[in-house]
Amino acid sequence: MEYNNAGKGMEKDDEKTPLEKHAMFFDTNKDGIIYPWETYQGFRKIGGGFFSSVALSTFLHFALSSKSRPGKLPSPVFPIVIENVKLDMHGSDTGAYDREGNFVESKIEEIFNIYGQTFTNALTSEEVDKLISDKREPHDYSGWILAAFEWKLLHLFAKNGDGLLTKERVKGVYDGSLFDQLAKDHASKIKA
Repeated sequence: MEYNNAGKGMEKDDEKTPLEKHAMFFDTNKDGIIYPWETYQGFRKIGGGFFSSVALSTFLHFALSSKSRPGKLPSPVFPIVIENVKLDMHGSDTGAYDREGNFVESKIEEIFNIYGQTFTNALTSEEVDKLISDKREPHDYSGWILAAFEWKLLHLFAKNGDGLLTKERVKGVYDGSLFDQLAKDHASKIKA
């Protein structure tokens, strides 16, 4: 599948980094740019409510838009440019993406070895809180907020019926496959 970004062809999906694939779920018109209304639609597809999807979309675009548009004036519609999404990486995170947006699977293994105390392949809500707390870098307040937001959001949408965040789901968010699975799961619940 090829994308067109302002007259410039983009690479095929299999040439995208896992971080770009992660973001591409929310690019509903596949133009390489994610707008808040597309992010809203994506959150609704994976089971988000109306108000929470509006709030989440607003926060994400406000926090991430300017870094993914280097050298450009702020835009009133807060777009996120997928090919520059690696510029939105922040401190106080797990290191599961390298600087180019490639997935570092060993970091996920490390997380579950350290924080998966109750179950070896899943994290409880308390273990997620401990992970967030331990990964905080000194005086990196925006990184603290973004990391907590991402992990709490992941736990909210991806936990299983027992309230556990499985290693498979965490890997899925980092390799770009989880959102499609969550959308399928949500669609099947609606039909049932």
